[in-house]
Amino acid sequence: MADGIEPQPGILDIALYKGGASHLDGISNVLKLSSNENPLGASDAAKEAVVRASHDLHRYPPTDHSALRHAIAEVWGVDPDRVFCGVGSGEVLKLLAEAYAGPGDDVVFTEHGFSMYPIYAHASGANPVVVRENERVVDVDAILAACTDKTKLVFIANPANPTGTMIGHAEVARLADGLPPQALLVLDGAYAEYVDGFDAGKALVESRDNVVMSRTFSKIYGLGGLRVGWGYGPQAVIDVLNRIRGPFNLSSAALAGAEAAVRDTAHTEKCRIENARWRDWLANALAELGVPSDTSTANFILARFADAAEAQACDEHLRKAGIIVRQVAGYGLPQCLRITVGDESACRRVAHAVAQFKGAGK
Repeated sequence: MADGIEPQPGILDIALYKGGASHLDGISNVLKLSSNENPLGASDAAKEAVVRASHDLHRYPPTDHSALRHAIAEVWGVDPDRVFCGVGSGEVLKLLAEAYAGPGDDVVFTEHGFSMYPIYAHASGANPVVVRENERVVDVDAILAACTDKTKLVFIANPANPTGTMIGHAEVARLADGLPPQALLVLDGAYAEYVDGFDAGKALVESRDNVVMSRTFSKIYGLGGLRVGWGYGPQAVIDVLNRIRGPFNLSSAALAGAEAAVRDTAHTEKCRIENARWRDWLANALAELGVPSDTSTANFILARFADAAEAQACDEHLRKAGIIVRQVAGYGLPQCLRITVGDESACRRVAHAVAQFKGAGK
């Protein structure tokens, strides 16, 4: 790099995000359970909508995302004017950091929080502030104690990734009410649809002016490959985000697929029920093998081992069996493996492989 050409402060402090692995050398029948993808896939309605959209790929997509925003509003009972659509929920979170945090500001998140939060902070030049959790659960008192007059954003994932735990409405409300006046609370609801009857913070957004929520189409809707997300917040915040996003940030195919997906509530409910069924089965099966996990409210479980060495050894055994799960040492949980909940055959295959691993270690 030429002398004098330097990136903005904080960018070189970013550790590159690594997505879940998807292949294993020499193994053909690979079971990928490392990225929390929906084993049932996208709904037929969403697939058909994407195919129809392919006939107009020479046209620019709409810049106002009106059809998708109104579909989201109808299904989730929100104000379409306060819905913001982004390239996955990641763009919503990234733009919030760009708009509201900068040099000299603090961005607060918890120790096992989503690994993109510090990246968003560094990219905007802000200072990432890591707060402890209480037995892998967000600790509201610890967050409030970490907030100062420099705090601009507080990120919490609810349900959380990679722990699968969540906190209730009263605790989230207490957090929102206790923040300093210049701070925004950002509720990352990537896994919210897996919790029956959960509004992901909608009521808090509508009753306060310091709360924003984000959602994604990558998880329960099975549209990770299309990259669509949305946010809901105070009108003033949404207006800011619309000023800095790219006008054509979402493709026509992505918009069409997401609109059809959100309207196909029967498919969403089927995915939620099937996930809950096999999540509980897998958690119980592993617990019987001496591998406990916290009660998960998402589409994965965080399997806990005796120590980091055992977790590493189990991961290696699973890979030899053609199963890819997620190591989470980077989240401060070296003794754990995050395992996506697959379909019945996938869950039984994981349980069988872990049983073999545990049996071999006796």
